Amino acid sequence: MNAQSSRDPADDDADDLVFKALAAPVRRRMLDVLKAAPCTTGELCARFPELDRTTVLQHLRVLERAELVVGRKNGRERHLALAPVPIKRIYDRWIGEYARAAVDLLERLDDPR
Repeated sequence: MNAQSSRDPADDDADDLVFKALAAPVRRRMLDVLKAAPCTTGELCARFPELDRTTVLQHLRVLERAELVVGRKNGRERHLALAPVPIKRIYDRWIGEYARAAVDLLERLDDPR
C-alpha cells in the first residue's frame, strides 16, 4: 500500500480547502497581514481599502473554512490570528517532498561517476 492510498479522504478535502484559500492573491495578502501580527476584523478591513467590508468578510470566511485563520470574540471586537498548521501540513505533504526530490536529482546530476 502506498502513502497516497493510506491517506484519509478527509485530509484530501482539508488540503483542497487550503489550496482554494491560497489561490486568491487577496487572501494570501490577508494571511501576510496576520502573519505579521493578529488584528481585529476592523483593522483587517482597513488594510484593504480597495475592498468593501462585505468582500473582506467573504474572503475571511474562506480562510476560516480552510482553518488558516481563527477568530475570537472579545466584546464587540473579533480578534483574528493566523493558524499555521494547515500550511505546515501542505508543506510536509507537498513542498517538502518535492524539494527533497529536486535536491536528490540535482545531486545525481552533479555526481561525476
